[in-house]
Amino acid sequence: MIRLATPDDAEAVQRLYAPYVRDTAISFERTPPTHAEMRTRMTTTLDSLPWLVYEKEGRILGYAYAGAHREREAYQWSVDLSVYVAADAHRRGIARGLYTALFGILDAQGYVNLYAGTTIPNPRSVGFHRAMGFESVGVYENVGYKHGEWHDVQWFSRTLRSHPENPDPPVPLAAVRETPAFERALDAGNEEIDD
Repeated sequence: MIRLATPDDAEAVQRLYAPYVRDTAISFERTPPTHAEMRTRMTTTLDSLPWLVYEKEGRILGYAYAGAHREREAYQWSVDLSVYVAADAHRRGIARGLYTALFGILDAQGYVNLYAGTTIPNPRSVGFHRAMGFESVGVYENVGYKHGEWHDVQWFSRTLRSHPENPDPPVPLAAVRETPAFERALDAGNEEIDD
C-alpha cells in the first residue's frame, strides 16, 4: 500500500536509492547518502511536502516525493518531483500509483505546477512522464558529469489545475493529512498498482 513515509523508513529508502546513485547517471549524486542523511532529507521534506512510500509485505518497493522548485517566494506554487522504484519491481504500476497519490495530495495543498527532470537517454522515464500528463519544456545539455561522461537532463512540466488569478499560498502537509482529500489521493494511487 501507498502511505506517507516516516523517518523510520530512511534505511529502506536509502537501500533502494543507493544503486541509482552508485551504478547509474539517473541520479546526479555521486556518493549514496547515509541512512542518517536520508532520514534528515525525509524529515525536512515531511515538514511541508509529501514523501510517499509503497510497501508490500514489509518491503518498500518504491517512493516519491516533492520538493520546492526554487526558493524565491513567487515560485511557491511549484514543486519538483522524484520517484524511484526497486529494480525488481518495475512495470507493476508502482511509479504511476505513487505519482497519482502525490498529485492528489499536492492539489489538496494548493500547488499548481509540477516539474520533473530525467537524465537522457532514458526512454522508460520519458515515456512514463508523458503518460502521466507531463510535457517537455526543454533539455539542459551536458549539465552533469558522472561515470566519465557528460549527461543531458530533459525537463518536464505538468499543471495540476488552472492558474488562479490571486492564489492563496499552499498549505503545509499537516493541514491536509487528516482530510478526506488526503485519503482519496492514497486510494487513487493504490488503485493504479498491479502488484
